[in-house]
Amino acid sequence: MALLESIATAAAGVVFGLALAAPPGPMNAVIAEESVVGGWRSGFTAGLGAMIADACFLALSLAGVVALLQRSPTLQGALVGIGGLLLLYFAVGAFRGRAAGFRQSDTVTAERRGFVKAFVLAITNPYQILFWLTVGVGLLEPGRIDVFATALSADTSLAGVIVVQTGTPLLLVGLFGGIFLWITAFPAALTAGAARTDRLAPAVATLSAFAYAVFGVLFLADALGTLL
Repeated sequence: MALLESIATAAAGVVFGLALAAPPGPMNAVIAEESVVGGWRSGFTAGLGAMIADACFLALSLAGVVALLQRSPTLQGALVGIGGLLLLYFAVGAFRGRAAGFRQSDTVTAERRGFVKAFVLAITNPYQILFWLTVGVGLLEPGRIDVFATALSADTSLAGVIVVQTGTPLLLVGLFGGIFLWITAFPAALTAGAARTDRLAPAVATLSAFAYAVFGVLFLADALGTLL
């Protein structure tokens, strides 16, 4: 039974990690843009920046800082507002650079830029902040979740079949394993599934600019709603 709980816990962590990393949004727009313009390494490095931001949120949660942020709507609003302004800035940069070729000449600089862009955006991303203020805090609390009993009823015959242990290193390892799986596979799918021609980069850059702009406006609206 202990082995089954360990497997279920690790698998649940992977699912949580994918649920955090995979949905369409500004972070995946960054990864898509960097993958198409700079190749798999640039996309992966950008994803790594976002994953390290999650590691920072984890460290802040363990230190109790996230709980402080939970009680300070003004600070939350300020962070989200900064994220909105950054997204609008990224939108302008992506639109201006839409004519760039598939490969950047200075790949090291491009990868560093993508890493910093993703990291700073992730730290100010309200969706990631919200995740760590809610789900993330719950994952750190020691306990046990009976999946079928919770989803169906305590009387179900499936009660006790899948039990997830929260507040364990195994769950966190699974979570970051899920994120790592996504930031590895998503750039690979983008670069392998598309012809490596200069014609693809402008289209992705334009779509990324549009995504940045839309999410930037949404972030700013969220920030204003929180602050006002």
